Amino acid sequence: MAIAPPHRTRTASPDPGEVLGWMPRLHRYARALRRNREDADDLVQDTLERAWARATLWQGVGDMRGWLFSIMHNLHVDGLRQGRLDMVDLDQPPDIPVAPTQAERLALRDLDAALAALPVEQRQVLLLVAIDGMGYAEIAEALHIPIGTVMSRVSRGRERLRLQVIGRAPPSRGWLE
Repeated sequence: MAIAPPHRTRTASPDPGEVLGWMPRLHRYARALRRNREDADDLVQDTLERAWARATLWQGVGDMRGWLFSIMHNLHVDGLRQGRLDMVDLDQPPDIPVAPTQAERLALRDLDAALAALPVEQRQVLLLVAIDGMGYAEIAEALHIPIGTVMSRVSRGRERLRLQVIGRAPPSRGWLE
């Protein structure tokens, strides 16, 4: 008995429900990338719009999640290149879920600030691993980078995040640390 691989090429007609089923994960990742709800909503809408415009390609897509995250990543990078950088008002408290105790709120605030201070390349892979549960190979495919680069960014990002949370952040040495 042959077992089909989990990410096989589609042979049936496109199913819009499958794309819409990925919206919660897309929205979580977009929110982490853009750091505010309105920009995240715009990024998800642009991602779904681009996916829908290319619905004829769905039959050749082996992994719909990876394909959608790849579209979102490319749109986000395009926005950065065009100068539509995410601006965070440091005088405003971060828009994060409220924890039941003050200590937990402070810990979440510190974690949010530490994540924001990470280089964007490290933050992206950490969020894909931690929030969306993607594997390194899936991230490499979605971001069009080698798996070794993913592993390096995760390792460096985790270490930098750990040091920032305990208050000993290393100095910034460049954009791809």
